[in-house]
Amino acid sequence: MEANELRRTFTDFFVARDHTLVPSASLIPHDPSLLFTNSGMVPFKPYFLGEEAPPYPRAVSVQKVVRAGGKHNDLDEVGRTSRHLTFFEMLGNFSFGDYFKEEAIAYAWELVTDVLGFDPERLWVTVHLTDDDAADIWRDGVGVPADRIQRLDDDNWWRMADTGPNGPSSEVFFDRGPEFGDGGGPAHGGEERFLEFWNLVFMQFDQQADGTQVPLPKPSIDTGAGLERVLSVLDGHDSVWATDEFQALLRSAGSLTRVRDGDDARSDVSLRILADHARSSTMLISDGVFPSNEERGYVLRRILRRAIRHAYLLGVEHPVMPGLVDTVVDLLGEPYPELVDNREVIHEVVEREEIGFRRTLASGSKLLDAELEDIESGGALPGAVAFQLHDTYGFPLEVTQEITAERGVPVDLEGFEAAMGEQRSRAQADQAAKAATGPVDTAALREIHQASGDTEFVGRERNSAPAVVLHSDGSSVVLDQTPFYAESGGQVGDTGEIIGPNGRVRVDDTTFGVAGIHLHHVAAVDGRLDVGDAVTATIDDDRRQAIRRNHTATHILHWALREVLGDHVKQQGSWVGPDRLRFDFSHFEAVRPDQIAAIEDLANAEVLTNAACIHVETSMEEAQQRGALAFFGDKYGDRVRVLEAGAHSVELCGGTHVRSLGDIGNIKIIGESSIGSNLRRIEAVTGTGAVERLRGVEAILDGVADRLGVPAGEVLDGSDKRMAEIKELRKRVAELERAVALGQADDLAVGAIDGLVVGRVDGLDQAGLRELAVAVRDRPGVNAVVLGGAPDGGGAALAAAVSEESGLDAGALLAEGKTLIQGGGRPAADIATAGGKNPDGVDGALAAARAAAG
Repeated sequence: MEANELRRTFTDFFVARDHTLVPSASLIPHDPSLLFTNSGMVPFKPYFLGEEAPPYPRAVSVQKVVRAGGKHNDLDEVGRTSRHLTFFEMLGNFSFGDYFKEEAIAYAWELVTDVLGFDPERLWVTVHLTDDDAADIWRDGVGVPADRIQRLDDDNWWRMADTGPNGPSSEVFFDRGPEFGDGGGPAHGGEERFLEFWNLVFMQFDQQADGTQVPLPKPSIDTGAGLERVLSVLDGHDSVWATDEFQALLRSAGSLTRVRDGDDARSDVSLRILADHARSSTMLISDGVFPSNEERGYVLRRILRRAIRHAYLLGVEHPVMPGLVDTVVDLLGEPYPELVDNREVIHEVVEREEIGFRRTLASGSKLLDAELEDIESGGALPGAVAFQLHDTYGFPLEVTQEITAERGVPVDLEGFEAAMGEQRSRAQADQAAKAATGPVDTAALREIHQASGDTEFVGRERNSAPAVVLHSDGSSVVLDQTPFYAESGGQVGDTGEIIGPNGRVRVDDTTFGVAGIHLHHVAAVDGRLDVGDAVTATIDDDRRQAIRRNHTATHILHWALREVLGDHVKQQGSWVGPDRLRFDFSHFEAVRPDQIAAIEDLANAEVLTNAACIHVETSMEEAQQRGALAFFGDKYGDRVRVLEAGAHSVELCGGTHVRSLGDIGNIKIIGESSIGSNLRRIEAVTGTGAVERLRGVEAILDGVADRLGVPAGEVLDGSDKRMAEIKELRKRVAELERAVALGQADDLAVGAIDGLVVGRVDGLDQAGLRELAVAVRDRPGVNAVVLGGAPDGGGAALAAAVSEESGLDAGALLAEGKTLIQGGGRPAADIATAGGKNPDGVDGALAAARAAAG
């Protein structure tokens, strides 16, 4: 069976049993505790937690999964085992409080034995030590013999992370036969013999940060079967590498490297790493991850550089990753058509990364090889060297560890951590800050949500609305309906006030407490608000209008960026406030001034059309048919809001927007910068913000013109004229200073002792001191001169000049002095100079020169 057939067979089976087919979610999860989507249930976590109402009681999906970083990390095992992968596809069926263990177990057994044709006599199952229900169902419900049902402890208790949904699980194993190891079942037999391929999780609890287990509102089902593992068993293969898609990738890797799979055990590992890492890199980049030195981008960079290193080990001197990307797209373009659309940008990203890393790989490898040769038996690679490889040559620590492990040498991790120093401390502090943030009184807000449902947002139609207080604790308020927009999708929350019969509060911010609940962060102005009060909620309308202008401008700029820079531009984040907007996007180099101008021109021309902005709710399917782009960081359900901002911009967005493009006013980009590898940021202002900025610039221009004594329109010519005058005056001053200094030549020559002059002359730079030294040397009775002093610009300077008859070397005379002034210079036999940063060392340098002259 081929991979595409297995995907269809699995989903068709569950669709026929009333499951909704849900497309794969992005590999970038909305869960801040995860780097990547690492299981099929991640997109459904809010349903399991009861934070959101599921739009369907049953679901089936083929979910893209990456396990390379964080708690679930298979990266180091890839290529060395028969089944570990960084990217794979998780086949899964899910129940959100609909069916539970009995149906889940029956479905799994029917699909595995009746549909896929597994031999029941070669199947084993495990359950948790405490899960009698599951054991009884397997034995009495579907007929698995009791001696092929085994109980495990932690291995049959599943959790996605340190906190969150969890519960007992039951795993299905295939017995590959005695040639793969000892018998005795999964609990006691050989690991390679008993292959786990399907995990049924009976989701019953939500683990809190303090370790307590809170029962989930509705017990649910989450199952996961690795497509590649199932396929290898179905086709009777010993490993996932023998399945159809991996065979195609290995052939491609072999063609690109001129190394054939199966020729050598070490090269086989490298080819498998290339095949797997090409898949994970392609999928991650397509979903918006770009190589960088932080978080997801760092993991992607590590994956890419690990693959590039293995190509290097195979003796390949040209880029191989772009060719492997083509093979991945050809293989997976049918189930994931976005790969076809993103082929060009994926190509460019991997090619740039490979070319860049290859530049430093050879030199870094030479350094590492040299260090390893000097390490005695039992020694470790110094942490400082590992850090140098990381910081200078771009070697991720794990790549260095992999290389040293091949030589049997560990890395001094404590030394590496110490060398990282402040950089690591900042990263840890940032992570701690993120982990510490969270909703206020989550349990109470969930109770409100269960009792009253979502807060009704009426802020698109009105700025003020009546409401009823559902929660009030002095610092936060929840209403049944509100005109206040809760911060999301990069748009800041609204401010304003809420007035009730017993008091008035100022709203300083609005966020989501839990999904669907608008939390108003308040400060009391007069009196208080009580639960049940009928109140009037009113936003700061001027502030909201400014936010609307900036938010719609963000969409117009996104379109203009793609028009000018290319379709590879994808949003990577945004911030929309009342005074400005910030837009982060993928791009490989700084945006040139002429490109900035072109982007501004396009955006403002679009604004001048004053085209209508249509903001409607529709289905996700219809939005995709209309060509809507999704914004990074936004979360979308089956019903979405689509913004059509003029003739060219169609994007998914739940924010607030202007009614016509002309309402935006002028769009002015005020900054462009790098925020990481392959990531750029622009900042812009609109409307009155653009006018205020123009006034500020005009005021500065008028001030400069006044100081130059020219009209504002002639500032450039006036400044050029003043700069030329300053340059000429500086030249004259330098000539006068040099003339004065040279006038000292006769006085200095008079002090010669046995033809040697050593003296201090402050105020001259190296060039001036050199000229003076030569002038003194050429006076009668002088054959060697050493001068030193503190130049007017700071620091220290030395100069030496000798005649051929002296028998001295000018460079040698300054050798010790250079060190004393903490500097350096270019030595020469007849004339030498040196510059340094320590003027306190000049006198010592002159004394050292006198001693060196004998």
